[in-house]
Order: sequence, then structure tokens, then C-alpha cells
Amino acid sequence: MKVLLSIKPEYAEKILSGEKKYEFRRSVFKNTSIKKVVIYASSPVQKVIGEFDIDHILSLELEELWEKTSNHSGIEKSFYDQYFIGKDIGHAIKVKKVHRYRKSFGLENFNITHPPQSFRYLTT
Repeated sequence: MKVLLSIKPEYAEKILSGEKKYEFRRSVFKNTSIKKVVIYASSPVQKVIGEFDIDHILSLELEELWEKTSNHSGIEKSFYDQYFIGKDIGHAIKVKKVHRYRKSFGLENFNITHPPQSFRYLTT
């Protein structure tokens, strides 16, 4: 099973280039059988552009999470702090192997009309 994540285009590109090795989330999917993430580059791109395998997911207190991931976070500490305001625990999905699709496509290929706020399980 795969999960579809909405990711800002600049961070999606950093993941696909190998610069960003952690994708941060305020909440994470509970299904532990998820092994792949399909990347939906949000506005203004609004296309599915690739996918990556999940190495593992860290769920830690925010300072410890930053300590363990900052070298490969692909983001500034100020953005990290702003993103996790109001949270005690953060989640970091460790990117394993990336694959950029030769041709990007819209969500309609998954019979989805609106991008997910956080994530959406895919059955295909």
C-alpha cells in the first residue's frame, strides 16, 4: 500500500534531488504497512511527480527530532519551529529510494478530486 502526500514543490524537488532526506509531518499515518510515498507537488505545480520508499519514521520530541534530522532536513530551523508550533511530538519520514516519474500527472489518475491536507491512502 502507498500513501499520497501533498508536499510544497520546492521541498518535493529537494526530496527528488536527494538533498532532503526527511519529510516532516505534524501527524503521520497509523498504517505500518505503508512502504511508499507518492509525491503530489502542491500549488502552483499541482501534479504527482514521483515517489519514494520509506526507510523508517521517527516520532520524537521536537528538539530531539531536529537534532537527529537537521543535517538532511532540507529546511531552515525557523521553518521547522514554525511548522511544529503547538506540537510536542513531530514525525520525520526517512526517504530511502526516490523515483521521479518521467511524466507528471494529475490526481484524477487516482480518482481523486482534491489534494489531501496531510495524506491519503492509495490502493493502486
